[in-house]
Amino acid sequence: MSRFWSARVHTLTPYVPGEQPKRRDLVKLNTNECPYGPSPLALAAIRDATDDSLRLYPDPTSTRLREALARHHRVTPDQVFVGNGSDEVLAHIFQGLLQQDAPLLFPDITYSFYPVYCGLYGIGYETVALDEDLRVRIEDYRRPCGAIILANPNAPTGIALELEQIERLLEEHPDQPVVIDEAYVDFGGQSAVTLIARHPNLLVVQTLSKSRALAGLRVGSAIGAVALIEALVRVKDSFNSYPLDRLAEAGATAAIDDEDWFEETRARIMQSRDRLSDGLRRQGFEVLPSSANFLFARHPHQSGAGLHASLRARGVLVRHFTVSRIVDYLRISIGTDAECEALLTALAGILDDNRD
Repeated sequence: MSRFWSARVHTLTPYVPGEQPKRRDLVKLNTNECPYGPSPLALAAIRDATDDSLRLYPDPTSTRLREALARHHRVTPDQVFVGNGSDEVLAHIFQGLLQQDAPLLFPDITYSFYPVYCGLYGIGYETVALDEDLRVRIEDYRRPCGAIILANPNAPTGIALELEQIERLLEEHPDQPVVIDEAYVDFGGQSAVTLIARHPNLLVVQTLSKSRALAGLRVGSAIGAVALIEALVRVKDSFNSYPLDRLAEAGATAAIDDEDWFEETRARIMQSRDRLSDGLRRQGFEVLPSSANFLFARHPHQSGAGLHASLRARGVLVRHFTVSRIVDYLRISIGTDAECEALLTALAGILDDNRD
C-alpha cells in the first residue's frame, strides 16, 4: 500500500543495524555491546524505581540524570541534553543544528546513520574521503560547509583524532556547528568536552550503550553551549516531551555515579582488545589502531565476505560492510576473553581450510 506514503518516504534508504540473532549459542561480536553486565548500582536503581510511580509521567527534563552527567563532565546541567539513545539525540541534532544552507561534511567511511538522517531531513551533504590509511585528515575539511559531524573514534575504523586536531578543526570553522560523536571515546580516546568552554559551536554526543553496558536501556546525551542545547530542547518538545522513562533515568543516573565499575570494566575491555589485536596479527591480519571497543581488520589473502560467512557457519558473528573501500575488513566487537579466544580458534580453522 505504498501509494499512501509521503514523497519523502519513497526516497529513504533506512539504516540497517547489526544482526540480533534469536539463537543463544552464537558468539556475538557484531554490534559493539559491552560483554559484561551493567553496574550493580544501576540494576538496583532500576529495581527500586519499579513501583507505583510508574503510573506517572517521568520528569520531562530528566533533571537528576542531567545533573549527574554535568558532575561527571564538569559542566552545568543546562549544558546537557539527554534522549532515548544517542541515535535519537543525533536525530534532533541533524534537524535542529545541521540543516544549513551549505552542505554538511562528514567522512566517506563513518557511521552509516549520518546519510540516513540527511535523507530523512532533506539535508545536503558532502563526504570527505579518509586518507589511504583510513584516517580523518583535518586539512581536508578546509572547504565551504554549513556544518561538520565527525565520529571520534571513527566508526567502523576505531581510529581516533587527537584533541589538538579537533581544536584545530574548531578554530578553522568558528561559524559552523561542529558535532563530535563520541560513542566509543571511553575506550582510549580523548573527549572534546574539555573544549566546549572555548568553542560555542561545539557539541559532543555520548552514549551509555557501550562503556556503561546499557544498550538495552537507550540513553544518550549531548554536551555543549547553552544555546546549542536550547535548540535540541525545542526540537524534543516539538516531538516527544518525555523521551526517557523513569527506569531509564534511574538506571542511567546510578551508572554515571558508579565510577569504580566504569573504570574497572573499560580497563578489562581495553586489555582484551589489545590481546585480541595481537592474536589477529599473529594469524596474518592487518589490524587498524583502535581506541574503541572493537577492531577493524582484514586478511591480505582472504575476502571479508568469505570470512564473515565462514565465521557465522562456525557460530561467530562479526560485522561486514559492503562499501568498496572496506569490503575486505571485518569489524570485530571486543567480547569476553573466552569469546575472543573462540573467534581466534574459528579463524585459525578457516585459514587452515582455505590453505588446503
